[in-house]
Amino acid sequence: MKADHETFHSLSNHSLSNNDKMSDKPCCAQGGLPTVCQTTTKCTVTVFGMTINNVTLDEVFAAVTRQIEAREPGYILTPNVDHVCTFQTSAEFREAYRNAFLVLADGTPIMWAARALGMPIKQKISGSDLVYWLTEYAARKGYSIFFFGAAEGVAGEAAAILQARYPGLKVAGAYSPPLGFDKDPKANAEAVRIVRDAAPDICYVALGSPKQDVWNLRHYRDTGVPIQIGVGASLDFVAGRTKRAPVWMQKVGLEWAWRLVQEPRRLWRRYLVNDMQIIPLFLKELRNKRQSRRRHSLSNGDKL
Repeated sequence: MKADHETFHSLSNHSLSNNDKMSDKPCCAQGGLPTVCQTTTKCTVTVFGMTINNVTLDEVFAAVTRQIEAREPGYILTPNVDHVCTFQTSAEFREAYRNAFLVLADGTPIMWAARALGMPIKQKISGSDLVYWLTEYAARKGYSIFFFGAAEGVAGEAAAILQARYPGLKVAGAYSPPLGFDKDPKANAEAVRIVRDAAPDICYVALGSPKQDVWNLRHYRDTGVPIQIGVGASLDFVAGRTKRAPVWMQKVGLEWAWRLVQEPRRLWRRYLVNDMQIIPLFLKELRNKRQSRRRHSLSNGDKL
């Protein structure tokens, strides 16, 4: 099946040289993260309680290389609006953010919110784009990739397509576990074993969010993979099973609308009910920002 490459962006455009109660504390892993940034720009921004790495693609590659060379297990999160809303209600999802190796801004609305709050993020790095970018980088560096999840056969198809596109890519394996495997201790243990025995440098986990992100939290140390990343529907996009939104819709923050039209019965509640929480959450963030500025201004006035 022909893959959908309409939204593919070559690395030539991103030079390789160049507890149950919601806490007010930002959630993000700290181990090694300060070394990701290689400029004087602030390395992280915090929006909606989530700490996001303010990095470029080149800085991500540098961090990935260090992680793989150290053989330290870790995983990457790519927050979008759905992540923000789940983050507010799920303690385990917040725990996933606290332990992540990298947190990269995926959704355009996240970029808009950060900018409006005076904390612009340098680059949008969505999981669906990162699958292409990171795969090309892995092929150049000789890193191996395991393709895990998606419907039966999709992981293998995606692996073959990417291997043909990027000659030299090392595919460590592909496995689509049975539906509900994560609730079956035996099937889950088998899935972990398959990934661990393949010993890849990178593993794409396509189980959908928040399932994939919670699975990574629970098992990243069991698999021992340096870079696990939840990629959602990305393998379906690569394999041509699902068509990704046109680039213009991605840029104006309407990719959710495209997906809703494609799968209305499955996604209507997520996008039209659950994710609408983002509006009052943003207004609260904006109000808090203005109050903070006002207090700061009054404090400076008292000092005069």
